[in-house]
Amino acid sequence: MSDHVRTPDGRRLRVEVSGDPGGHPVFLLHGTPGSRVGPRPRSMFLYQRGARLISYDRPGYGGSDRRPGRRVADVVGDVRDVADALGLDRFAVVGRSGGAPHALACAALLPDRVTRAAALVGLAPRDAEGLDWFAGMAPSNVKEFRTASTDPERFAARLIPRSAAIRSNPATLLDELRSDLTDDDLSIVSDTAMRSMLLRNFREAVRTSPYGWIDDGLALTGPWGFDPADIRVPVLLWHGGRDVFSPPAHASWLAARIPRARTVVEPTAVHFAAVRALPRVIGWLLGDRFS
Repeated sequence: MSDHVRTPDGRRLRVEVSGDPGGHPVFLLHGTPGSRVGPRPRSMFLYQRGARLISYDRPGYGGSDRRPGRRVADVVGDVRDVADALGLDRFAVVGRSGGAPHALACAALLPDRVTRAAALVGLAPRDAEGLDWFAGMAPSNVKEFRTASTDPERFAARLIPRSAAIRSNPATLLDELRSDLTDDDLSIVSDTAMRSMLLRNFREAVRTSPYGWIDDGLALTGPWGFDPADIRVPVLLWHGGRDVFSPPAHASWLAARIPRARTVVEPTAVHFAAVRALPRVIGWLLGDRFS
């Protein structure tokens, strides 16, 4: 099911719901760039696990209206509005890559509604004390995030033509990243089903504008609006030990500060392996032991 939810300030959020209609609700917060149709477990798995998966386009992506100047913490209002529209009181939340900090924001700022939260291959705050934020990061991400934090106008000017190219041919993004992808990442994104899912996701992300991507970059490198140390709900941090897009030191930094965090670093796993870990993570969100 796909529909729009209207926020109190009049914005539209495009929402997708899949899986078991009567199952335990789980919000899936997409990556950067990304959309509500991004990688997810198969519907049969969701039905079998009793999971009702809710995803939506963050402002500026896909079918959702832009919210200029949004911070990571501002995701909380949108998730709350979607949950209210769907009649959901309690829910779990998982975010992958650029969605991971947004999932942590929900855990920190909606403790009365979030049951468990998971952050896969996420980033630490840009001002994380004691962390060399760019160490081990692929050159493309270093260039992008450094520009976002030091010259926002130049950052936007770069992403506008890139988004237009991806809108015409979403394979452009994977081609741009190819030189930074590890052999294992290349293997994962070359899988026919995975590639098809990613290309659909990228096309939808920039279908209406480049500003979801631009605003994500600015939000991730600016003040998040919450402290991960304030999180009190159970959190799973999953990371690949060979991730070059969000280095594993970011997960280690978060693990040292989130009181109830369980950290799983798979030594040989890479960034896109998080998609394969997602079914096990959803099982954990529903109360299973992580294996």
